[in-house]
Amino acid sequence: MKAATFALALATFGFAGNAALAVTTDDVKWINQCVADNKAGAAAEVVLNYCTCMNEKMDNNESQSITQWEKTHATERKACDKEAGWR
Repeated sequence: MKAATFALALATFGFAGNAALAVTTDDVKWINQCVADNKAGAAAEVVLNYCTCMNEKMDNNESQSITQWEKTHATERKACDKEAGWR
């Protein structure tokens, strides 16, 4: 499962619009944890898109997990819900 999540994260990070995004090991770690935290929340692709969106909105120096950070950042959470298609 982790290998599949990692592969999906790489595919998701590969291109956003026309701009390539850099993927770090740290990004993948946080996204994989977010996916695990939300595994029963929605379809796997929706959760991955949501977690990727949230990771992109967070500062690179953030020490909280995505799951912790989203609790205090409602605006970003709502934007990523919409972008990911979470209903």
